Amino acid sequence: MKVSKVLAAVAFAAGLASGAAHAAGTCPNDGVVRFGVEPYESAQRMLPVYSDLAKMIGDKLGCTVQLYVATSYNAEIEAMRNNKLEFGEFGPLGYVLAHQVAHAEAVATFAGEGGKPATYYASIVTWPGSGIKKLADINGRSFAYADPASTSGHLFPAYGLSKNGIDPDKGVKAIYAGSHTASFEAMRNHKVDAGELNSEEIASAKLHNEYDPSAYVTLWQSEPIPLDPLAVRGDLPADFKARLASILSSLDLHQLPEADQKFLASNENPQLMTVPQTDAAYNQIRDLVSTLHIDLAKL
Repeated sequence: MKVSKVLAAVAFAAGLASGAAHAAGTCPNDGVVRFGVEPYESAQRMLPVYSDLAKMIGDKLGCTVQLYVATSYNAEIEAMRNNKLEFGEFGPLGYVLAHQVAHAEAVATFAGEGGKPATYYASIVTWPGSGIKKLADINGRSFAYADPASTSGHLFPAYGLSKNGIDPDKGVKAIYAGSHTASFEAMRNHKVDAGELNSEEIASAKLHNEYDPSAYVTLWQSEPIPLDPLAVRGDLPADFKARLASILSSLDLHQLPEADQKFLASNENPQLMTVPQTDAAYNQIRDLVSTLHIDLAKL
């Protein structure tokens, strides 16, 4: 997650034809199934990996799977709301909004230890020499969030600030960098005094030899957060939706090229498997939304 530029345009991967032999007519949208992904990484790193993943899913599904990497979290939600996506990977907060407005239904997520759904954490960090020694010192200082619709890049850091008496909007000089990559770069280059940093970003930075633990001071860390769900659009034909959900919840990502596996493992997916997930797993996100009085429709 270490490329300094925020995604500037919608990135498309070409439709990937599958070789599976399902009967004609079992794929919606004239045989093309569209797969959306939020921009949690740079496009140049995501596209090769998710293009391979799209092809693997397409081969199992017997449909052409077309990949769409959105320019923002909300762009992916809007695409599903406008029936331009059949399924997608959403951030937890983005999923809660997508469930609310776009009929997204969580069916799978990435596996953790013991075959259970994996989790990750959000944190608030600064750097030595910033003058910030404790969380209260952030008051009035510049602060990098990722994206307004990001769970670990906005919701949880805002919650952490709020619980410590700091208005997450007015109590800091908030900067929305656009992605975890961009907010990390802002802190790494001392463009801001503090900001969000999640465990996925740390793992990816370690993979690319770009993370020095001594260069950051952790001021606050969240409880475990459920990982990104793979969600299907709720109004898909029942038989197809059930088949797609079954495939998405039992993927063996070891079948992907080694470089893809390293990328996915660095993003808190060390087991390289998917497992079933339910909508109820994201109720804690809804509780935080309520605590912070966040209007999801305005994100």
